[in-house]
Amino acid sequence: MNLTVSLRGTRETRDNCQLFRLTGLLDAFSEPTFRKVLSSKIDEGPKNIILDLSQIDFVDSSGLGALVQLAKQAQTANGTLQIVTNARVTQTVKLVRLEKFLSLQSSVDAALENIKPS
Repeated sequence: MNLTVSLRGTRETRDNCQLFRLTGLLDAFSEPTFRKVLSSKIDEGPKNIILDLSQIDFVDSSGLGALVQLAKQAQTANGTLQIVTNARVTQTVKLVRLEKFLSLQSSVDAALENIKPS
């Protein structure tokens, strides 16, 4: 799944969740495409989303804004959005005090354990 030149990813659908593994930059340039693609995937279902951002190099304010919007969309659809993070992403999220709202996880396995069986 090539979202933009600077942001790439894969999508894996399981019984009750979708797992997106992303690499590159989640910034003002890649954010519109990222948000549009993920929004349509939430609509398609399953509604539980895991975003593996552990290989992301950079997230800016527009990327954070997209994460917040997607989390709200998943919640509205009775789903969840969890973010597997790295130190850089965690630091950016904590700067704007969104660590409680954006469910940050240390690993994909930890995120999978949080999803209730369908």
